[in-house]
Amino acid sequence: MPIFTHPDLAPITRHARAMYSSRLLIAAVHHLHAFEQLAAGPLAPSDLQARLGLRERPAMVLFPALCAMEMWAYDASGKLQLTALGQHLTQKARPTLTEYLGLEKNDAGVIEMAEWLLNDGPQLSGVSGTAYVKEGTGPSPMDEPTTARALTLALAGRAECLAPIVANKLPKHNGHLLDVAGGTGYFSYEWLLVNPQATATVFDRPAVLAVAAELLEKFCQSGRPGVAGVRERVKFQPGDMLTDPLPSTDILLAASLFHDWPTYTCQQLARRFAAALRPEGELWIHDAFLNDELDGPLAVTDYSAQLFWVTKGRAYSRREYRGWLREAGLIPSMESFATQMDYGLIWAKNSSKG
Repeated sequence: MPIFTHPDLAPITRHARAMYSSRLLIAAVHHLHAFEQLAAGPLAPSDLQARLGLRERPAMVLFPALCAMEMWAYDASGKLQLTALGQHLTQKARPTLTEYLGLEKNDAGVIEMAEWLLNDGPQLSGVSGTAYVKEGTGPSPMDEPTTARALTLALAGRAECLAPIVANKLPKHNGHLLDVAGGTGYFSYEWLLVNPQATATVFDRPAVLAVAAELLEKFCQSGRPGVAGVRERVKFQPGDMLTDPLPSTDILLAASLFHDWPTYTCQQLARRFAAALRPEGELWIHDAFLNDELDGPLAVTDYSAQLFWVTKGRAYSRREYRGWLREAGLIPSMESFATQMDYGLIWAKNSSKG
């Protein structure tokens, strides 16, 4: 069966996300004075982070982005330095474009980005983030029906585009797929088309699952071959992936999930997901990945800046993910599969044989 008939839609999302990296660049030059810190010579990333007063997450959003923009680079010893291009954003350079960038330094988005970088989130009075993830033990924003519906439907087009491609790259299996934080459910529905004997559980907040159930009905009425048997093989299970028990499964899919969370939560999730795998089970992660060297690619550092703005996470590298998976007792594969829209797949296996 054909996987897709549309072009890769990455140019659309790249243009939409580019404004966040513009804010990063201007904030770095005019509010953090990060380029001036490197003007005297290379610095270890940890030293530069300390001089700028940044925590881990904002540093790992900003530094890879400026490298991807070819303003900064790593030298042979792993220190950050200005490139020939980046030199022209320092005060003593001739010519310098520092003041040209300064024309936008008072833009509200730039000022907010600088504030968020310095505080790892909004701190100014009256400024609130757009995070769709829960705070501590408090309720999740996705428990509010209007918010849940708006975000789930906003993400539906992306999921509808990517799900058929992901479904054809995931393992063929007659067992069970657990789609954690499954949102629209499209990844499960498409995988069940490819695996007509399998079952799937979409695990998410109740208000999200109400939307997913509506989308399943539309999916099953699409007239595509095999859709008539999908409805009976899908279960919707409400819950909190951070605290509630997860059903055991042969394949666990975490699509666009880890990037919403800080590192320590990602480590916790990796352990919880590993514990849900049956013997020989597999954990598959679909996301946009930074280079292992944390220097790009630009499309993903743009995305990371957007994630920094609207979630508690950022983009991570495959190396970071594989480290968490190993810590959770899984065996990561070194394989990586591209899908579309700057996303890809990595996976790890449960070595237990029961």
